[in-house]
Amino acid sequence: MIKTIMFDLDDTLLWDKKSVEVSLHLTCLYAEAQCGVDASQLEQSIRSEAVAAYAETEVHEFTKSIGINPFEGLWGEFDDESEQFQVMKTLMPAYRRSAWTNALKKSGIDNAELGEKLSDYFPAMRQKNPFIFEETFQVLDQLKDRYQLVLLTNGSPSLQQTKLTMSPEIAPYFDAIIVSGAFGVGKPDASIFEYALSKTTSQKSEALMIGDNLLTDILGANRAGIKSVWVNREQKNAHDSISPDFEIRHLQELIPLLEGL
Repeated sequence: MIKTIMFDLDDTLLWDKKSVEVSLHLTCLYAEAQCGVDASQLEQSIRSEAVAAYAETEVHEFTKSIGINPFEGLWGEFDDESEQFQVMKTLMPAYRRSAWTNALKKSGIDNAELGEKLSDYFPAMRQKNPFIFEETFQVLDQLKDRYQLVLLTNGSPSLQQTKLTMSPEIAPYFDAIIVSGAFGVGKPDASIFEYALSKTTSQKSEALMIGDNLLTDILGANRAGIKSVWVNREQKNAHDSISPDFEIRHLQELIPLLEGL
């Protein structure tokens, strides 16, 4: 019998991918108005340049272990307690300026001053554009009184808290909120799943992990011996060696699945 349900946050409950898309698009339209650069071309360029510049930072391996992606690097403050987060806090402004300035150059515009403006404009847009899947609250409302709910998310504690502050209705549903940056290692490491479970009264056999990412949510649950549900909204191909116990296309499908269990 399932007693505890663990939820991923980004692109499971919050629609982070759409927030990034809209915020990048608005930032690139702003750049187009400023200098005539083609907004769609700049959007392609910043996506590739952000990834490339991020990989060159000295904190890249740390961010991989915690689960912080390049687009979070483009707007997060990372003012967290650990020494490595404080290094990130110092380095990320230069990363943002470099990524945007190089994206402009790749799009035919050599303008470091505008690159710096865009590095500030994107975080402002990202703050203004949180998106939540329409079914998120419908599902959480049906689960809150029947299960212990745990939010298990990769990322910086301060940035994930910012996302929850921007969408304040989410946090009250959860009995515990576990952030990888506070724990010390992220999904798919089995230890963070075991730690999350320790915050409940359930055994592994009584827990279920819900997430959109095979390489973090599902692989980690597999390693920890916890059943998993893959939320595959985009109908992605299955992975050869990572198998969820269940697969759904829409979060509402979780309700009848749980009734069957």
